[in-house]
Amino acid sequence: MIAQEDAALMRIYQEASWVTADSNGVIWALRRQDVTTERVSGVDLADRLLALSAAKGYSVYLLGAAPGVAEAARERMMIKYPGCNIIGAQHGHFPESENEFVAKQLAEIKPDILLVAMGIPRQEKFIDEARKHMQFGIAMGVGGTLDVMSGKVKRAPVIIQKLKIEWLWRTLLNPKKFSKAKTLPVFVRLVKQAEKKK
Repeated sequence: MIAQEDAALMRIYQEASWVTADSNGVIWALRRQDVTTERVSGVDLADRLLALSAAKGYSVYLLGAAPGVAEAARERMMIKYPGCNIIGAQHGHFPESENEFVAKQLAEIKPDILLVAMGIPRQEKFIDEARKHMQFGIAMGVGGTLDVMSGKVKRAPVIIQKLKIEWLWRTLLNPKKFSKAKTLPVFVRLVKQAEKKK
């Protein structure tokens, strides 16, 4: 929805090597376009990448969330996955004017996997800018994943996930997310308009 009004973000999505459906709403919209896919949660995907790090030795850098969160996530994930190669963790509360400086620091560290948790669209725009200064195997925007990995935020119970109302659970726990929930009717309208054009 943000990309509808943000041309730079739309370009980033269109040029991305891989875009996953981390929303039941997106899956619903895709099915209405005769595209079948399953939900790929950012938390689950990041968790699997960390498991691969432990198994294969891939280096991982955690960037984002509030001060202390990335570091706490690192500690917990290194306990969960012994041998996990998390080579750094840094909060994401720095001004956008420092993006290039941070990207150049990361370029010197050279992580195989960069997980960026700064929220949409900042995380995607940071990754896009960082690509000019560094090479990485995988760079992925992971939203609130570090909050979950650190233990600061709990995921919705499995029953809530199965009922496909995790968005409601998160909104009730964090009323700041209400502004995102307000876009749902607009999203539905846009999907139905696209169907009529088929």
